[in-house]
Parts: sequence; structure tokens; C-alpha cells
Amino acid sequence: MSATDAKNKFGQLLELARTEPVRIQKNGRDVGVMVSPEQFAAMEKQGAMPKVRPAIDELMQRSMERRKSLYEALAK
Repeated sequence: MSATDAKNKFGQLLELARTEPVRIQKNGRDVGVMVSPEQFAAMEKQGAMPKVRPAIDELMQRSMERRKSLYEALAK
């Protein structure tokens, strides 16, 4: 479904997503996927969600190690 159709036919998009994932495209490329809450919960339970948070945590930890004195001074 195009992004324009998704916007203009949002109710239909919601109904379709209840039965199957719906890809949203802009300029011919996928920009999102709408899934039902049940499908989303199953993906979370299976660990199928992207692992973005661990990468962010690792970058934050490295930053804190490199700038430890700055963070300590700001905390005072």
C-alpha cells in the first residue's frame, strides 16, 4: 500500500493489518509495516524485534567511559 493510500484509507489499513502485515511504501520502497497488536506481541515474545536498544546502551557506556570526568563534574 502506498503511503498516500495508507493516509487516505487509514480505516482500511487498520482492517487489513488485523489479518496480515501490511507494507507501506513511499516512492516504491518500503518505509513501514503495520501489524496487529497480537502479531506485534508475538514478535516481541519471540525476540524478533530489532536489537537497537543494546547498541544504544553500548554507545552510551563508551561515551561515559571516555568523558567520565566531564560527567562527574556535571553531576556535582
